[in-house]
Amino acid sequence: MDKRVASLAAALEGIADGSIVMIGGFGAVGQPDALIDALSELGVRDLTIVANNAGWSAETGIPRLMDLGLVRKIVCSFPKGSTVFRELYLAGKIELELVPQGTLAERIRCAGAGVPAFYTPTAVGTPLAEGKEHRDFDGRTYVLERALHADVALVEAWKADRWGNLEYRGSGRNFNPIMAMAAKLTIVQANAVSADPLDPNSVVTPGIFVNRVVQIASRVENLLAAQQQA
Repeated sequence: MDKRVASLAAALEGIADGSIVMIGGFGAVGQPDALIDALSELGVRDLTIVANNAGWSAETGIPRLMDLGLVRKIVCSFPKGSTVFRELYLAGKIELELVPQGTLAERIRCAGAGVPAFYTPTAVGTPLAEGKEHRDFDGRTYVLERALHADVALVEAWKADRWGNLEYRGSGRNFNPIMAMAAKLTIVQANAVSADPLDPNSVVTPGIFVNRVVQIASRVENLLAAQQQA
């Protein structure tokens, strides 16, 4: 029951071409940067990326994956931050599935909870609802949205233990817990990994949903360390 691995390469082992990969984070907060950059070095192709947004800097993160030609499709709520995405999309080199943020979160949550689909009023009467089943409840129209599953979830946690139990820090919690539950293979980078169990009252993601954990100091931790050295 020891889910710790020694390297990023070991953490990402077995990810195949054509995988659906969920990436946690809200903008840059809670985003597993080290895992994303290691995935770009792995060279797997034809990926479908599920994330809140399409990233920012072309030198790292999701835009780096796109710039290397590794992403076939992105499912997200906010694609406009990345100039890399814009250029590829306008050139017809990448697909986009635009999903309202609340709907995206609920589709992922449903996958982890074993719920195949749900009805929501969001997007009714817009192009996003075209071709989807509609149904009226109590005089209001709803559209059917299906659960969103993944082959792999890349997650950032603040603390983890050897069993894969996870604790998050502040806004880093965002999409990470629901994505950890919605994938066949959940890989976590954690700022601190303990051989002793976490306090059960602090655990947000139980280890049953986690396959691998690698210790990577977060940007916050690195910044604090640099300030202390200065």
